[in-house]
Amino acid sequence: MYRKLLIILLISVSLHFPVFAAQQVDKIDTEAVQRFGMAVSEIKRLYVNQLTDKAIFNFAIAGILAGLDPHSMYLNEEAFKELSMQTSGEFVGIGIEITQEKGMVKVISPIDDTPAAQAGIKAGDYILAIDNKPLIEVSLPEVAQRLRGNKGEKVKLTIIRKKEKKPRQIILKRDLIRVQSVKSKLLEKGFGYIRITHFQETTATTLEQAIQSLKKQSNGQLNGLILDLRNNPGGLLDSGIEVADLFLDHQKLKHKKSIVSIKGRVDEMNKTFYSSSPDIIYGTPLIILINEGSASASEIVAGALQDHKRAIIMGERSFGKGSVQTIFQLDKSTGIKLTTGLYYTPNGRSIQAKGIQPDIVVDNLKIQKPKEEIAFLWPIRENDIDGHFENETSMFGKQPTKAEKEQLLATSDYQLNTALQLLKSLNLLKQ
Repeated sequence: MYRKLLIILLISVSLHFPVFAAQQVDKIDTEAVQRFGMAVSEIKRLYVNQLTDKAIFNFAIAGILAGLDPHSMYLNEEAFKELSMQTSGEFVGIGIEITQEKGMVKVISPIDDTPAAQAGIKAGDYILAIDNKPLIEVSLPEVAQRLRGNKGEKVKLTIIRKKEKKPRQIILKRDLIRVQSVKSKLLEKGFGYIRITHFQETTATTLEQAIQSLKKQSNGQLNGLILDLRNNPGGLLDSGIEVADLFLDHQKLKHKKSIVSIKGRVDEMNKTFYSSSPDIIYGTPLIILINEGSASASEIVAGALQDHKRAIIMGERSFGKGSVQTIFQLDKSTGIKLTTGLYYTPNGRSIQAKGIQPDIVVDNLKIQKPKEEIAFLWPIRENDIDGHFENETSMFGKQPTKAEKEQLLATSDYQLNTALQLLKSLNLLKQ
């Protein structure tokens, strides 16, 4: 039986690799193939539960990929289907992007407006268990499978956060995740805000529409724009390149037009992507917000616009996922996700494990209204006193003043408020 299996393996090797002869693939170690064949044979002969050949080889493929790095993996039927759904922007789950770090499951970022985000899960959290079942050395595809389920079903996560001594348990209800990749609004007249939550197939087109809408609301002219990539785990490479290209003017870049370069072990994986269009906002001041949940395509955008000095990068150092995964389809319903290269910014910087360092570091501070002994530092007015009489106009929905809006933004999102104040200062310097 073993000899038969070994012959099959050797035939499959000899039949498969001539297709890639032009790539100079190293010769297969026949002794290694023999050891593999013997292991498979003994597993099939003696394992406590009977296994089909398909199951054994699926386990083998999954094991090989899991041993390479945290991002390479085998995509079985369910995982392959889910990958397609995620890039299209709709799937059932709790709404988090995860990776593995030293055998532990780490949250890259929660997705906006999902059960995970609403429950307060944060970038950098570690998931220790799902439904009280520990996740130590559990593969990412299996973790993803445990998180999946039917809409409305509950799932209990045990998580631990940096600088916290005790784990916490969070119960979430699975839901249909519809990822709205682009959100926009005017912070003040002339100053726009756009948030990209994930890079999908239609993100660049939707972003263009959002910019045109903000221009229209500002009488055709933006004085500044904030692009928020915080807690954006990435997505499609092509989408990230298209977004970066929207803010670069290929004519002004002259000979240095690259957005990102990919370098792999084999020549066919080496690629450089270039700017090919004008700047959609014509050089208007641009600030990009990033944090430790900004990864992959988010870092490509931030790195390209930083190197070309087209944007000011503000916030916290990004996640540092600078590796490229290529999807290879094995048959109609399965595939592998394989790390094939590393990203490099236009100036040749590697993002991997380093991330993007902001031009201006701004921590995500929480500003609260002072009380008691330090209350004198904060202006106290009649409406701050408990039991005060309401102004008649406020009873009928009086709009907050500009100062009140600024105070609200400063306390709700310190980083965004800091970016807005910088944009306004830059606009004053231009006048």
